Amino acid sequence: MINKISASVAQALEGIQDGATVLVGGFGTAGIPNELIDGLCALPVKDLTVVNNNAGNGDTGLAALLKSGKVRKIICSFPRQVDSYVFDSLYRAGKIELELVPQGTLAERLRAAGAGIGAFFCPTGYGTQLAGDRETRVINGRHYVLEEPIYGDVALIKAERGDRWGNLVYRKAARNFGPVMATAAKLTVASVHEIVELGELDPEAVVTPGIFVDRIVKVERQATAAGGFAPNAA
Repeated sequence: MINKISASVAQALEGIQDGATVLVGGFGTAGIPNELIDGLCALPVKDLTVVNNNAGNGDTGLAALLKSGKVRKIICSFPRQVDSYVFDSLYRAGKIELELVPQGTLAERLRAAGAGIGAFFCPTGYGTQLAGDRETRVINGRHYVLEEPIYGDVALIKAERGDRWGNLVYRKAARNFGPVMATAAKLTVASVHEIVELGELDPEAVVTPGIFVDRIVKVERQATAAGGFAPNAA
């Protein structure tokens, strides 16, 4: 019987090694798998490469992981926000490496990894420092830069509901990078707020099929100080 449900976050994260490339879903604070990140912070690992749209907010979630000193490099599109002081401090001190990737290119590099595409040409970044010394080509009169896929050893993503086979549905904008990251990693771990019986998920609503998910763990919603629920708790 296929059962991908883990009893705890710690169990869901077993096997992550030093030097792993970790794909972390989320767009700012929307859909960020905070519980999985906290679990990663507790592991005795180091020299991680983290891939996310941002570089952390405040002192929690991804920022807490950076602050723990476990991350050697981050690949992202928006490393600086008004509250990205953890990343700012580490970068200015030379304690973390940054690879800046335009947001659409980041998504496509992840998608290419999951789709088995060896590389692709993209116009974004041509003629800028982002292109580096990579191969360029003129196609139909337009300049392009060769981009390579981003493969992950682990993907940590957050969904709304799932079943024991690992099928996932998301909540609105919390979906963001989760689906492409799930396909691009050797090991995909998903946190959900609700685990349902097989057949309860509408097949037309399943965004990430269970074939791309290795482990699933239920987490509670995060209550706010006002007694409601945080908007990114889905």
